[in-house]
Amino acid sequence: MRNASMKWTARAAVTLLVAAVLVVAALGVPGGPGTAAGQAVFASAAYPYQDPSLPVPTRVADLMGRMSLDEKLGQMTQGERGSVSAADVTTYRLGSVLSGGGSGPSPNTAASWADMYDNFQNAALATPLGIPILYGVDAVHGHNNVVGATIFPHNIGLGATRDPALAQRVGRAVAEEVSGTGVDWDFAPCLCVARNDRWGRTYESFGETPELPSSMATIVTGLQGTALNGPASVLATAKHYLGDGGTTGGVDQGDTQLSEADLRAIHLPPFKAAVERGVGSVMISFSSWNGAKLHGHQYLITTVLKGELGFSGFVVSDWDGIDQIDGAAGTSALDVRTAVNAGIDMVMVPTAWRRFIDLLRAEVQAGRVTTARVDDAVRRILTKKFELGLFEKPLTDRSYTATVGNSAHRALAREAVAKSQVVLKNGGNILPLARGGKIFVAGKSADDIGNQSGGWTVSWQGSSGAITPGTTILQGIRNSAGSATTVTYSRDGSGIDGSYRVAIAVVGETPYAEGQGDRPGGLGLDTTDLNTLATLRAAGVPVVVVLVSGRPLDIAAQLPNWNALVAAWLPGTEGQGVADVLFGAVQPTGKLPVTWMSSASQQPINTGDGKTPLFAYGFGLTYGQAQDDTSPPTAPGTPVASEITSSSTRLSWSASSDNVGVAGYDVVRVQPTGETTVATATTTTATVTGLAASTSHTFAVYAKDAAGNRSPRSGTVTVTTRADGGTGGCTVTATTQSQWSTGYVIQAAVTNTGTSAANGWGVTFTLPSGHQITGSWNAALTVSGQAVTAGNAAHNGTLAPGASTSFGFQASRPAGDTHLPSDYACALKITS
Repeated sequence: MRNASMKWTARAAVTLLVAAVLVVAALGVPGGPGTAAGQAVFASAAYPYQDPSLPVPTRVADLMGRMSLDEKLGQMTQGERGSVSAADVTTYRLGSVLSGGGSGPSPNTAASWADMYDNFQNAALATPLGIPILYGVDAVHGHNNVVGATIFPHNIGLGATRDPALAQRVGRAVAEEVSGTGVDWDFAPCLCVARNDRWGRTYESFGETPELPSSMATIVTGLQGTALNGPASVLATAKHYLGDGGTTGGVDQGDTQLSEADLRAIHLPPFKAAVERGVGSVMISFSSWNGAKLHGHQYLITTVLKGELGFSGFVVSDWDGIDQIDGAAGTSALDVRTAVNAGIDMVMVPTAWRRFIDLLRAEVQAGRVTTARVDDAVRRILTKKFELGLFEKPLTDRSYTATVGNSAHRALAREAVAKSQVVLKNGGNILPLARGGKIFVAGKSADDIGNQSGGWTVSWQGSSGAITPGTTILQGIRNSAGSATTVTYSRDGSGIDGSYRVAIAVVGETPYAEGQGDRPGGLGLDTTDLNTLATLRAAGVPVVVVLVSGRPLDIAAQLPNWNALVAAWLPGTEGQGVADVLFGAVQPTGKLPVTWMSSASQQPINTGDGKTPLFAYGFGLTYGQAQDDTSPPTAPGTPVASEITSSSTRLSWSASSDNVGVAGYDVVRVQPTGETTVATATTTTATVTGLAASTSHTFAVYAKDAAGNRSPRSGTVTVTTRADGGTGGCTVTATTQSQWSTGYVIQAAVTNTGTSAANGWGVTFTLPSGHQITGSWNAALTVSGQAVTAGNAAHNGTLAPGASTSFGFQASRPAGDTHLPSDYACALKITS
């Protein structure tokens, strides 16, 4: 989502209440839902939709039966707060209001946000049917529009942690802060797969392989909670559907030129993972696929997303995104009917929302948009409003307002920052830094909250300077170094001499967001940074470089002159986490979520493409690595191939074990002349792309540990790529057949959703801690820690396209534990 500069005039609460009363009185609505306090309170439910004891589908059906066409069109409309008054919400029955990047109340405080939200919500409650609005924001790394909120690392940093549980905890903290301002809808997470570092939104991606963003979709559960009507539950948005990270040249809003097979293999899996987690909304990408705008792509939106993936939430457009469909400026009738008929349910029209309503009404009356399509859109929107509990609790839960920027959330952000740091070079083991003596700190990003937070912080593009409270990296260094250490800071490095034992240079990019962040030319450091580094080097002291950036930069030429290099990404407000790693309070565990180029000319560069990187995907050093550890991990399980296309396949295998810990896996192509690494992974799945069609390829897997020991090779699997664009794919649906205080029975259905027959299948899932499998049927189960792999039995391995089979298991758990297995995934064995 994007933003435009706007002015907003605050309306007095008196105006709102008077307007609301006038509308209700003029319409003569009995039992109107608004009250003096603004809550939707009904002494007794006058209509079925007002009765919270009824099932949501029943309530939705009853409410829709009472709605006029204009009320339905209002629900499909989202305007920006700078162009929408409270009276507009009441008059036009608007379904949603949003704040663009940098658009907020004055003063920009959590309490002001809560007041603003309640004013808009009261206006919605003053309508005849009392349908609450959804209020949306881009809380993409914290509640980043609000001054004083906790700003977490951008997604590229979270991807470096390889910690899905941490991502879920971050999502929960963000949801609490968002809820404390009343806001109930977050335009996050971005589940893009960034394939070209020139793209200005690379930092919004968790990583360059489909497996990494898919694994981090846990943040959806963090935002929404276990149930949408639970405490501090915020509707999440998987964005931007589909392929925004794969545009040619890394051009924002550009064209992703891929076969359907590769689009599905690379860019679709994270959205599938989000749908499986019950994500409430999906936002469409500005970009195109092979020349066709995604905002008008009925096949991808309706057939694939809503049909094939079974997405039951609602689809929202991006900022004026439908305007680009016909190639002409402004919103046209063609834009409107194409977008709505393609499957977009709610349309983000920040300023021209009145025109949108008029155009959509005309299209419906002319029969070019059917009432059935309108009803489907409205049904999806209302369902989420009911599921969120907005009809019962429409106003801000101010018990969460004090959580905005609180110490617990800042401690979590500090932990996330530390885990996101990737040590790329450590010459002479200069890191971790010892305390004592003299340390010199330089660089434009050492003492700058704005630079270390990046774009989408207080404003859309972000800005340098002290824009919000937090701990700068310099402050963190001073805290960690302690009183026995002399820490001197000079932004440009002036004043350094040979008396300092080390210099820390905090350099990199200044803030940017979409559009302005694209870098079609060079990807190196700017002149300011190069001059600062030259000054430090001239003093003859060791130089530790901390790179603050939203993507890898072209630094191969300078790297030999640096003693150490740490990729800090865009850490947010808690710069202490960077210092925690520099001084060894936290061991570095971060791994590269993207491949680091040797030169900008290599772009795009991704794991498995045959190009030689400066640092490979998944690379990251630790301190005090066990150099005497010579024990390799055990061999991984023989890989199983699935989702075979003409140019790609997905491989999965059972995990290795190691006395220290498995650091990752190398997938190799086995040929008579030797082996070639085609993919690396930190999980037990990988997608191999760029294969020749109608060709047999043999693959195997090695495991590696932190000391660099490599396991024996796994067994091999031979895959014959297809001659056409067909695919192999599967879904697994687990159902709890019964459960009791100390156990449960699960039945799982496996369905071949591809176009090829399968001659075997496998399912993986995670057991909660303390649970044990006590029996199974129709599958062979193996357990490694909490990871479980189920393989087909002899009688049910063959699955024709569309066919299903099932297996089951029984497990025990500690008394009182209500958790159930999670993270189900399946793969098919296909020989074609």
